[in-house]
Amino acid sequence: MMKIMLIGATGSLGQVTRQALLVNTDAELVLVSRHASSLTIDPTREQAKSINVLDQAPLVKALAGVDAVFAALSGNIAAMARSIVGAMTVAGVSRLVFISSMGIYNEIPAQVGVQGNLTYNPLLRPYRDAADIVVASGLNYTVIRPGWFDNGSDDYEITREGEPFGGHDVSRRAIAKLAVATLTDARRYSQESIGINRPE
Repeated sequence: MMKIMLIGATGSLGQVTRQALLVNTDAELVLVSRHASSLTIDPTREQAKSINVLDQAPLVKALAGVDAVFAALSGNIAAMARSIVGAMTVAGVSRLVFISSMGIYNEIPAQVGVQGNLTYNPLLRPYRDAADIVVASGLNYTVIRPGWFDNGSDDYEITREGEPFGGHDVSRRAIAKLAVATLTDARRYSQESIGINRPE
């Protein structure tokens, strides 16, 4: 049985991904958040760990026995990426699925919204820096670059790095569906940065 850590488990994407894993897999879950104590868990399958991911020591300890890590974060995302990579390296856990953002490679076509490109939107810089840290980590990573989150259809399409991004929006359920597929298959999109959007 797999053990999967969700970092950012109380966030909107973390919550949807948690439910998708509970419904579609038999994995045990380690739910990590600064506010994990607020979660109501199934003790037969879940543990809740109140951890600030910038504090590596408790993160390393919580990674014991973990097979794969999902991270969906906000805030100082580059520093968080660096801490997660460091903790996983120490703990000997290699599989990381990391949520970044569309636009970090200037891959948004003008008709989708040029403001979504790093060149025009400095708010994307931390997401690019975080993705670069993950890519350089030596881990078995998948960086997922979603469009803007909504609660629509769980249909999605993938674009590879270097390809134009396919569309503006994507649902949390679609991202969670992709996350479950990549967390449970270590070879799927291994060492790739992939965009996800709703098909037009």
